[in-house]
Amino acid sequence: MSVSVDQNTLLTTLKTYFGYDSFRNQQSKIIETVLGGDDAIVIMPTGGGKSICYQLPAVLFDGLTVVISPLIALMKDQVDGLKANGIAADFYNSSQSAEDQQKILDQVANRELKLLYVAPESLAGLNPILNKTYISCIAIDEAHCISSWGHDFRPSYQQLGFLKKSLPQISMIALTATADKATREDIANQLNISEAQQFISSFDRKNITLEVRSADKRLNQIKSFLEKHPDTSGIIYCLSRKTTESVSESLKAEGIAATCYHAGLSFEERNKVQEDFIYDKTQVVCATVAFGMGIDKSNVRWVIHYNMPKNLEGYYQEIGRAGRDGLKSHALLFHSYADVLQLRRFTQGAGNEEVQNAKLDRMKQYAEATTCRRKILLSYFGEFLAEDCGNCDVCKNPPQFFDGTILAQKALSTIARVKGSEPIGVIIDILRGAKNAHILDHQLDQVSTYGIGKDVSWKDWQHYVLQLINQGYCEIAFHLRNNLHLTESSKEILFHGKKVRLTSPTEVLQKEPIEAKKPKIKKGNELFEKLRALRAEIAKEEEIPAYLVFSDKTLKELEQVRPVTEMEFLEISGVGQRKLEVYGDAFIKAIIDFQKNKIKKKGSKSATHQVTYELLKEGLSVEAIATKRALKDTTVYSHLAKLAQDGADLNLYNYVSQTEVAQIKTARQELGHPEGLKPYFEHFEEKIPYYKIRLALTLIEMEG
Repeated sequence: MSVSVDQNTLLTTLKTYFGYDSFRNQQSKIIETVLGGDDAIVIMPTGGGKSICYQLPAVLFDGLTVVISPLIALMKDQVDGLKANGIAADFYNSSQSAEDQQKILDQVANRELKLLYVAPESLAGLNPILNKTYISCIAIDEAHCISSWGHDFRPSYQQLGFLKKSLPQISMIALTATADKATREDIANQLNISEAQQFISSFDRKNITLEVRSADKRLNQIKSFLEKHPDTSGIIYCLSRKTTESVSESLKAEGIAATCYHAGLSFEERNKVQEDFIYDKTQVVCATVAFGMGIDKSNVRWVIHYNMPKNLEGYYQEIGRAGRDGLKSHALLFHSYADVLQLRRFTQGAGNEEVQNAKLDRMKQYAEATTCRRKILLSYFGEFLAEDCGNCDVCKNPPQFFDGTILAQKALSTIARVKGSEPIGVIIDILRGAKNAHILDHQLDQVSTYGIGKDVSWKDWQHYVLQLINQGYCEIAFHLRNNLHLTESSKEILFHGKKVRLTSPTEVLQKEPIEAKKPKIKKGNELFEKLRALRAEIAKEEEIPAYLVFSDKTLKELEQVRPVTEMEFLEISGVGQRKLEVYGDAFIKAIIDFQKNKIKKKGSKSATHQVTYELLKEGLSVEAIATKRALKDTTVYSHLAKLAQDGADLNLYNYVSQTEVAQIKTARQELGHPEGLKPYFEHFEEKIPYYKIRLALTLIEMEG
């Protein structure tokens, strides 16, 4: 099944429904591939615009686009976002009654839906509609879940291979934010789309600052970090359930709206945590890695890893949950030797232990890097930066190197003298001349190098030895109680005078006393806060997340541009025709009210209304005026409302009946005089169009 459309149609659809003037990355090519009836595998970073690659074609296809999504709890968020953009969508899953499920199937049969989200476990319930009569496209979200090579394998995804066999003529698009070559090949084979065109976008999320710190006193560091990032949403990833609970309790004790999320919670509890976070009721979620997949919350400003992830795929996907709107965000990773040991233990006995350990090693190399971290991260996905990124901690504060040859010789000599029988902690104790029970019981105080490094702190020795491991001069024998062993390369230092470069330890800056100074408020921030408050009010009224009204990025552009006409408002990125109709009046009014002492009526505003009025007096219909001026009908109707308010010789009852005005007047009282148009639209079950509601409200105001 294919649909032939030109680029202009695609751009018009993009602006009307999604509010954007141009495509990003490879979106246009992907959409054309899907509309052309071909299969596609899309590897695009979180926040890169994957959803539009199947949502926009869904609008243009005659039939239904079925979206396979892994988490039931997140489907409502996706559907709410589509409805907010004026796209008919719903979800089908086990949480619904049989009656509700049948209603969904009836809607599909009546061609009332464009998109239907379903979990792989619920696919069997869609058998009545799984045929080419109803379906135009199938989208597999989080496609890496199908592959055992992926970082988040889910057996339920492996049943999806039958879809292409059952519907060979239907376009299939598989999407994920992270997939190496082996995983991509596995996705193609298991979904039976081996001929699918692959689209691999840049993995570079330039807006995210990358930072790694030592895990010393990490809870104190987190509290200090949050003080510098007040009133922002973020996620703290932890390795265990216990840690999520302890960290969240510590933060709550500081007055921070924090909670925890892990598999030990009930479905209802997990669902509530997700909803509270999405609806901005919770600022911080301390979670295991299960949290976050599919969450489209655009205003997550930071992600902290309390513990080190087991691989770079997972790390990349998790930090990608920050800054989806493209605004400045932060990724902070705490690195500790203990985390590495624990993760290594987790891999023991696994079927792909060798692969998992290799991936852990790459993760460890990233955390311990002394060169640009973004270069290391992107190279893992086969992408290479020519220049350092300038937006990671290493680039901003390059490490200081010194000649560490003597230190290296002392450490390696000690490892040699105990014949590889001790782990890193005991090696350091020997160097420092410790007198603990293990040292004395095993007569390690008799080793010739005992105490030769007592002038160096334990923590600094750990820093140096880990660097020697990273440079390949010694290694951890994980299968032998994590003992340190020498490598062939160590001989060059011990016997051939090879020089070793080490970096100096960097101390984490302690929290400095805060001076009683009021922060400077940038011009425009006051308006931004007013717009944000309006957004929160609307979101609460409509029971949807605030970012589904407008993203932070859109609010910032509204703050900067300050549109006061519908045409200007529609030029804002993220404002489509539907959102103009539903929210435009309220936000334009807020901007005008803010500037009422500074701004007089703009010439452009009066001019555009006057042009409409002159054409109306010439006898042109609303539709003809819209065509002539390349405007939407709804925009012309808004001109009529304004003209009537300004005293023009115009009878609005030519466009809305007295009965409809009376109905809307009654609804106005019943609904408590709502600001927006959407409450009226829903009150009348979408039977009275937006433009009539706007005209009727104008008449009600004018007639008192």
